[in-house]
Amino acid sequence: MDRVIRLPLTSKTIEELRTGDDALLNGVLYVARDAAHKRMIEALDKGENLPFDVRGQVIYYMGPSPARPGTVIGAAGPTTSGRMDCYTIRLLEVGLKGMIGKGNRSMEVRQAMIKYRAVYFGAIGGAGALISKSIKKSEIVAYADLGAEAILKLEVENFPVTVINDVYGGDLYVEGKARYARRLNSD
Repeated sequence: MDRVIRLPLTSKTIEELRTGDDALLNGVLYVARDAAHKRMIEALDKGENLPFDVRGQVIYYMGPSPARPGTVIGAAGPTTSGRMDCYTIRLLEVGLKGMIGKGNRSMEVRQAMIKYRAVYFGAIGGAGALISKSIKKSEIVAYADLGAEAILKLEVENFPVTVINDVYGGDLYVEGKARYARRLNSD
């Protein structure tokens, strides 16, 4: 059964999540990719405020496509998370609590998620059209000059994700491979 989670994330919710948990996110999350992450880190390095308060928030690594008439957003599938790893720890230090994307995270990022009490959710690659149905509102909040890489604020309803990395060091990719190997060896 899917857990229904109200955003922003709370410490209590984060501590209850375990790798493999399926969840439906409701509320506000933000979209940022490589170029936006680079600018956010540059702002932090200069002592400037970020374009939104990241404390307790979730950032979705998404490559949006243009909205067709009558729709909020086009396909909204996840992009590869590892490209953001060089920026992630700094954002975790200032309060980011969740990320959504696809693919593995580096060991350093996984350790920082434990230290700063954050989680990494996976979204299904190739399901961008289906995921977009969970997005009820989309607006640019910063870096409009970046086009598709601008920071977006999304209002989501029952946005489907799976916990990949939890605050206890769990990693669904590692655990899944181990379970598969055990099953193969038992046959």
